[in-house]
Amino acid sequence: MKKFFQKIICIGLGVSMLISLVGCGDKENKKVVLTTGLEKDEVFRIEDVSCRVPEIMVYLTNTQNQYEQVYGDEIWETSVDGVTLEENVKDIVLAKIARIKTLNLMAKENDVTLNDAEMNKVKVAADEYYDSLNETEIKLLDIDKDLITKLYKECALADKVCEYILQDINPEVSDDEARIVTVEHIYMKTYTLNGSGEKVPYTDTMKQKVYDEMSDVLELAQSGEQSFKSLMEEYSEAEINTISFGKGEVDKAFEETAFNMETNELSGIVEGEDGYYIIKCINTFDKEETDANKLKIMEERREEAFYEEYENFVSTLARDLNEKLWKDIEFIHDDQVTTSNFFTIYDKYFTTTE
Repeated sequence: MKKFFQKIICIGLGVSMLISLVGCGDKENKKVVLTTGLEKDEVFRIEDVSCRVPEIMVYLTNTQNQYEQVYGDEIWETSVDGVTLEENVKDIVLAKIARIKTLNLMAKENDVTLNDAEMNKVKVAADEYYDSLNETEIKLLDIDKDLITKLYKECALADKVCEYILQDINPEVSDDEARIVTVEHIYMKTYTLNGSGEKVPYTDTMKQKVYDEMSDVLELAQSGEQSFKSLMEEYSEAEINTISFGKGEVDKAFEETAFNMETNELSGIVEGEDGYYIIKCINTFDKEETDANKLKIMEERREEAFYEEYENFVSTLARDLNEKLWKDIEFIHDDQVTTSNFFTIYDKYFTTTE
């Protein structure tokens, strides 16, 4: 659950919502308005929920200082395809806040609120963060304790509505869907790499030579003259010769063969996309790994279901961005402004390890 909340709230908004905030995208499905009726310091509005400059600056400055603590302030000179890192981080921050605001609207839609204990944690967290600020930071960020309390409340409510929606999403995953098998294999490739590192398939004549060599190896494996392990060490071109995997994780021909083998069974020569294989099945059903994979698949399906519900909700919302104001917002470069613990303090009080 912790990782999912981090993904939903902290990584970013998602392309569709971010694009619509800057006034592009499919306008037939999204109600998008640009700089209409926004107040002077209002960066954006989603329905009746707005985001103002001081809110942006708390997120932006904390993110900026986290980067600088790791990479130094020279990092902002970096650019890719004409886009500076500062511009990129600004977009991430915009996306993050817009997602939290949207999740708060979802909370309202679902009658999800914070209880007294949760509100008390919000206030304690706000006190701790605000008390960590110096006068210069408070002045340049243009904030007070009430604003910090509001931001932490929004984060907590976003977390809670995620949990509320996810609790009713419980997809079933069968043992067969999640089954993990373990095999040993000998692999010989049927391609080479050109100067650009791209794969170039062997000619039919070269492939036949590889096949003939694999036939000889298969005969040795079947005869028992050499152990399969020694044959792998001598002939296989695979980086790892013993692997455990589930469905959809390896070459299709390799998967189909392995999943239809019995323990200790030896395959014939299997032609994959990039080479030939000889497979020996070690375990047709790894219970521990299968159970773990089942949980992984369940979480993936829960996330997919959540995102679908989220995107459907987003598509109904009117959004309004003050594009000029957003472009004018810049990082604060002041030796007295070093605050970077806004997110750490939130995690301290609200992020669980379940």
